[in-house]
Amino acid sequence: MAISFKVNHPITTDQFIGLLESSTLGERRPIHDRECMEGVVSNSNLVVSAWDGDLLVGIARSVTDFHYACYLSDLAVHQSYQRSGIGKRLQSLTQEQLGPLCKLILIAAPAANSYYGQIGYTHNDRCWVLDAGVTVGN
Repeated sequence: MAISFKVNHPITTDQFIGLLESSTLGERRPIHDRECMEGVVSNSNLVVSAWDGDLLVGIARSVTDFHYACYLSDLAVHQSYQRSGIGKRLQSLTQEQLGPLCKLILIAAPAANSYYGQIGYTHNDRCWVLDAGVTVGN
């Protein structure tokens, strides 16, 4: 398997949705909301992808200022390609695009929670989420 990695290479919404479905990340993403998925793809400003020929097999999709914070919104690897180092390589290539003080920040999927500590991330229990439709109160 000769996997190629690309930075900010165009991907289609269908390729992205297909990868999410084949990685199980689709279970936690609004993959049936096409407008949302198109926005997710088009508004990410750092996308590192893994390809097996023309097949998208991995993605690290981020929103970042490149200097202080990089929110790694999606890290997905096709189930048939998992445990082969693709996810780690996607994260390393993401880091290479960032300034020396920039931190990678992510919210782990429940099944992947233990993975991140094993590869060098530190756990932070101060994350807060304001769900859509909830108004900031006093």
